Amino acid sequence: MQLIIAEKPSVGAAIAAALGASGRKNGYIEGGGIIVSWCIGHLVGLADAGSYDERFKKWRYDDLPILPEEWQYSLSPGKEEQFAVLKKLMERSDVSEVVNACDAGREGELIFRLVYETAGCIKPISRLWISSMEDTAIREGFNNLKPGAEYEALYQSALCRSKADWLIGINATRLFSVLYHKTLNVGRVQTPTLAMLVDRDTKISGFTKEKYHHVRLELDGINAASERVSDLSEAEQMKTACQNRQAVCVSVDKEKKTVKPPKLFDLTTLQREANRIYGFTAKQTLDYAQSLYERKLITYPRTDIKYLTSDMADTAASVITMAATLPPFDGAPAFSPDVAALLSDKDVSDHHAIIPTSSVQALYQSLPPTAKAQSLCCTSSPQQISDLSGAPFAGRTDLAALPVGERSLFMLICCKLLCATASPHEYEAVTAVFDCGGYSFTAKGKTVIAEGWKAFERLFRASLKNKPEDDSEDENDLPELSQGKIYERVTASVTEHFTVPPKAYTEDTLLSSMEHAGKDDMPDEAERKGLGTPATRAGIIEKLVSSDFAERKGKSLIPTRDGINLITVLPEALTSPLLTAEWEQRLSEIAGGGADPCVFMEDIQKMAAELVATYSHISEDGQKLFAPQKDPVGVCPRCGEQVYEGKKNFYCGNRGCGFVLWKNDRFWLSRKKELTKKMAADLLKKGRTKVKGMYSEKKGSTYDATVILDDTGGKYVNFKLEFERRKEQAHDR
Repeated sequence: MQLIIAEKPSVGAAIAAALGASGRKNGYIEGGGIIVSWCIGHLVGLADAGSYDERFKKWRYDDLPILPEEWQYSLSPGKEEQFAVLKKLMERSDVSEVVNACDAGREGELIFRLVYETAGCIKPISRLWISSMEDTAIREGFNNLKPGAEYEALYQSALCRSKADWLIGINATRLFSVLYHKTLNVGRVQTPTLAMLVDRDTKISGFTKEKYHHVRLELDGINAASERVSDLSEAEQMKTACQNRQAVCVSVDKEKKTVKPPKLFDLTTLQREANRIYGFTAKQTLDYAQSLYERKLITYPRTDIKYLTSDMADTAASVITMAATLPPFDGAPAFSPDVAALLSDKDVSDHHAIIPTSSVQALYQSLPPTAKAQSLCCTSSPQQISDLSGAPFAGRTDLAALPVGERSLFMLICCKLLCATASPHEYEAVTAVFDCGGYSFTAKGKTVIAEGWKAFERLFRASLKNKPEDDSEDENDLPELSQGKIYERVTASVTEHFTVPPKAYTEDTLLSSMEHAGKDDMPDEAERKGLGTPATRAGIIEKLVSSDFAERKGKSLIPTRDGINLITVLPEALTSPLLTAEWEQRLSEIAGGGADPCVFMEDIQKMAAELVATYSHISEDGQKLFAPQKDPVGVCPRCGEQVYEGKKNFYCGNRGCGFVLWKNDRFWLSRKKELTKKMAADLLKKGRTKVKGMYSEKKGSTYDATVILDDTGGKYVNFKLEFERRKEQAHDR
């Protein structure tokens, strides 16, 4: 009997259904001569440092570097019960073979092997390698199982990656956290990603804007502009020379241009486009895509490939036909899809591009016409909805009952499929040059010849309730132009402009930078390129935010003060994507059987040891970098430095000054009041503050008065009281 182990319960259930197993048990499904169970993601992982030695539970420099001689593993908290289920199933006497049905890739191999080895299983392994959760794809995959031994090198590559990240992450994080007295998470992928944010922020903060001008001519509905003019007087001179003068069209250049259809989605481009169009974070998009995959509505989402294999031509054609009938795409002109443009066997490795599955066709056709129209209306809100009958979604895969976020993402994937197979977009670019008053002016425009694939994009964008902020308008059409045409008494004007700094990263642009970081330094055969993987990049961004190294401001991602300081103090080896490039080159060699895993791990241990030896201490100023930042209360009246709030006082930041306002000063205690931050701010800014309900020891009653700062520069600060009708002075010393 086969024991099939999937990565997630939902995938296990889909495999069981496709193979005819229906007997649900505690943690597995059995029937038809097979058993299907699952790992619940990373069920087993590398143990934490404290597992090796009790003293490692505390973070101390003297214990670094931590270099395990024999690696230990531990069960993920909360998943112990499922591991026990798997171990018991592996030990069953009627189980003769274990099938690794975890995700087809390096991490899927690692997840299965760690469970298999931790359980002490020695039964034969077969490997299922599929990219779609459709029943036909699952059954075909089981007809072509591979021996597990063929993936041993891939497993060793995955194990090396995991151990290397542990060694550098544990040692670097503890090292810099101990040195700077603050938890500073350091990671091979996370840290270079943060460095990108910091570098962009530095360029923005250091940018100096420059003013420039354009002189513009109005020529019978045509707007022609000069080159940039820095000097305003020069621009005004041009305007005067052209105002009410004659202009002549000296040249008209027309160029036919073709924009090829876009490629299909991989996960990163899907996340980027969903961020631009819907405002989804990378994590939201991944979660929605994973759910659609588990519902069998799209193919495997954790892919970095934008093509399909040639054996998918018929499947792709049928899905394209289905997608073209969905509103709003059914409003596009008839077209003949170019399925061949999607196919490239040489460009597909583990997984092909993300497309809808053929199972959607039957689901869509089963809906009534009104439900079809309502169910496919796009939105940018990720909130859940009920189906058209009012019943909440309960595991069905009707499009009408999908949560809004998933449905919106599904429609985006359909749109990309249609665009990718449509004809090219063709237009004529027109550039006209005019002469007026001895100066040159240019007007540009375009005329669409064939809308092509942009017809689907136009219809899709028009269906959105909230239009994307970054939608850009096409250049205006120009009227018919001819060289030598004269325009009488033109109107001239001057417009003012400023150079703009680089834009802050959004998740869209950061994902793109992560995808391409260090790419030129990686070998073509490397399984992973750039920083992180399509599946992990979203988590990296979320970790930067949750660790307070970055923050979201609208769609922008901005480094925090701690994030900027962290990149400042770390060595370039940890902030540059070149470390990942080097690792991936060597890991790809290990996966291909051309490199020794032991040599790789020895080099990583050496790197960790050298890092600890190099950074043994820091300066006193360096230790202040991550001290909690305090907002100043005001300006010191003695030296002009900032005054800050302490637990018991308000003190001058200049230690040599000595100015301090005590919260429990005798002046305040005798009047049964405490000096508040607002009162201190008023005293520092205005020299006075109004206080209500002060107690008079002589009269045994309360009164209101204005307290005036009366600082004579001595050890203690004095105060005066001012009343509306009469004044009396009261000194606390």
